[in-house]
Amino acid sequence: MKRIHVNLSVKDLQKSTEFYNALFGAEPTVSKPDYTKWMLEDPKVNFSISLSRSGFEGIEHLGIQAETEQELQEVYNNIHRAEGHIYEEGDTVCCYAKSNKSWIKDPQGVEWEAFYSYGESEVNKIAKTACCDDTCCAE
Repeated sequence: MKRIHVNLSVKDLQKSTEFYNALFGAEPTVSKPDYTKWMLEDPKVNFSISLSRSGFEGIEHLGIQAETEQELQEVYNNIHRAEGHIYEEGDTVCCYAKSNKSWIKDPQGVEWEAFYSYGESEVNKIAKTACCDDTCCAE
């Protein structure tokens, strides 16, 4: 089953982490100095916050996380039918995870990522990541 992903850019990671711990009634599954993530089952969402490096705070991007490579292919098929600006990133490291991902922008310019994560990483991001406009996942 696929999971919706929401990433917010925040100016105070500690304060925001405390807020979302209380709101979700749950502790994060990943907590780093510049990134926090909750993998919630009810509602089924991958919700993450990243420390703002650009001065922008708010919704950074949305996404659909697949649980299998087969599900990811289904999402990729839908992305191509949506006919937006597509950036196929492939295998990468982002947000302390090894993933295969692609990006698409909707008609309003909102970025959506489609991804399947298959491992953890000690680093937030690898240098080759470009996304749709160089704003996803703080470096």
